[in-house]
This record gives sequence, C-alpha cells and structure tokens, in this order.
Amino acid sequence: MTSVLTGDKIRQLLIHIAGCVTFLALPIVFSPDANNLYDLLLFPPAMKDFIIYVLLLLFFYFNFFWLIPTFYFRRKYVSFFALAIICFGLIVLLPNALIVGDNVFHQRPPGMPPPPPAFSHFSDRPEPHKHSLLIDMGHQIFLFLAVFFFSLILKIRNRWKQAEQEKLNAELSYLKAQINPHFLFNVLNSIYSLAVVKSDETPTAVIKLSGMMRYVLNDASHHMVPLSREIDYIRDYIELQRIRFGTSLPLAFTVNGAPSGQLIAPLILISFLENAFKYGINASENADIKIDIFIGEQLLKFHVFNKKVTFNDIPAASSGLGIENTKKRLELLYPGRHTLDITDAADHFSVSLSLQLL
Repeated sequence: MTSVLTGDKIRQLLIHIAGCVTFLALPIVFSPDANNLYDLLLFPPAMKDFIIYVLLLLFFYFNFFWLIPTFYFRRKYVSFFALAIICFGLIVLLPNALIVGDNVFHQRPPGMPPPPPAFSHFSDRPEPHKHSLLIDMGHQIFLFLAVFFFSLILKIRNRWKQAEQEKLNAELSYLKAQINPHFLFNVLNSIYSLAVVKSDETPTAVIKLSGMMRYVLNDASHHMVPLSREIDYIRDYIELQRIRFGTSLPLAFTVNGAPSGQLIAPLILISFLENAFKYGINASENADIKIDIFIGEQLLKFHVFNKKVTFNDIPAASSGLGIENTKKRLELLYPGRHTLDITDAADHFSVSLSLQLL
C-alpha cells in the first residue's frame, strides 16, 4: 500500500487545517478582551476561553480517532459515554487549574490602564467577582455537545462511505470471479480446435484471450479505467465469440466516435454482452445480435439487442444475475448520471444505457 498523498487526502488535510485555525480563532474574534494572541496572555478570562477551545479541538480528534472506533462502534456504550463525561470534566476544570487569579502570565506594566471588564464566549461576567457559574457551564456544555455530536456524525458518515466502497469493491470482485467459466471453457476448446487444424487464427485467439484476462485481473481492479480499455475488452470478447461460433454468427457491431481520455467503471458493460450471447444463440434457431456504441465527449450510449432462442439446460435462477449486479453497480457509481432501459419481450431482449462520463 503506497503512502503517497492523493489529491483527495491533500484536500482533506487542508480542510482540517483550515477548520482548526478557524475554530481556534473564535475566542479572539468574539472576545472584546483580546484582539490577538498577545492580548490572550494579558486577560485570564480570555485565556481560559482559548484553552477551552484548544481542549475541545483535542477532544474532537480524540473522540474521532479513538473513542468512537474503540467503544461506540463496538457497542461499548457505557464506557464510551463515561469517558466522554470524564473528558468534559477535564475541559471544564483544567483551564481553571492552569489560570488562577487576575493575571498569571503577565503583570500589568506601571501606568497601564486596567483591562476592560472581561467578557468571554463561555461566561457573562461584567466583573470577575460577579460571574455566573450557571451561564458559564451552559456555554461549555453547549460547545462540548456540539463538538461531540459533530465528530460522531462525521465518523459515522465516513464509516458508511467506507462500507459502501467496500461493498462496491466486493461486487467488482464478485463480477470478476463470475467471468463466465463456461465461456472460457468453450473458447479454449475453440482455440484447441484451431490449433489442431493449424489455423492462422490460433495466435490471434490466444492473444485476445490473454489480453482479456490481463484486463480483468489487473486494470479492472481500479475504481475507474480509460474508456478505450473497456472498448478494447468488448472488441476482444466479440472477436472470441466470432471465433467460437464461426463466421456464420449473425452479429452486427458498430462503434461511433472514439475515446479521448474519458474514464468509466471497469466491466460495467460486459454483463449485457454476456447475456446477449448466452440467451441469443442456438445452432437450431435463427439468431440476431446487434451491439451499438456511441461515444460523445462526456456521454456514452450503449445498446444491445438479441433475439431470444430456446434453451432447456439453463437454470432459471441463473438468468439475469449479472445484469442485476450491474444495475446495483450503476446505482452506486453513477447516481443520477445514468439511464438504463431494459426491454424483456417475448421474442427479444434489449438494453439501452446512457452514461455521463468523467
């Protein structure tokens, strides 16, 4: 696993840094006691507020990276909330323990006027000796709960996104594992037959099959692949089917447009092709398969049509599994960016897919 920072990780890091700086600037921006960090050292109430903000920020990451994964996600709720309450107590008590009296860090220089009545984010205290403990605690509880629930919601959201990505990767792995072994067996038999008669097509068939397997095992492990690689995979698949069934295969395949750097989810189209060849070819019946691909700048249109033929040896449960899997992947990968129309008539089956490309 590489440790190089990706664009997404760098963006997340910058967001965290900007968020931390903004959060720590709040006691300076909203407190009349302090206009800068130096003023914080002069006025204990403002300094206490700043320390509380620092502790809240530390609690956010402590809760995000350790408390929630270690206790909340493992359903140790009593320990989770008990530790959160202990953290709240430390956030409340530690600033008062660090800063005692009117001024700890600096003595007021001779001739310097006394500071204005202290007012902070956490307490309404026109005079230090008349501060309201109830109001002070109320502000601290509010900010603590805001930080607590924000970190909890953010961590749950990240885990949900991770679960969706793992589900997507599992489905892709399943799809790769479902590369029709029956198809591979028949192709290998066809290649063997070509080799026996020393056909000139034998090397071509071997190269196309090896290219397909290389794409499935290597390139298709990525989240997105160049559209040109997916189109090449489809071409090789169709050529192997032609080798398998011979030149008499009633197939029309057209591609309008050319890939120009667009990306697409790997193996997102192949299940529709497999379905057409699986249920559209029978030596004893007339077959008809049409495959049309249109490539625009940011649009892909994919249409597959096959005439239905009769099969008695294909279990009903196996029908449409690949298409259902692809439909789920489309919903996860292209939400709101695709349209899929499937026609399952008595005598034919057709699929029309439109994808907004990246």
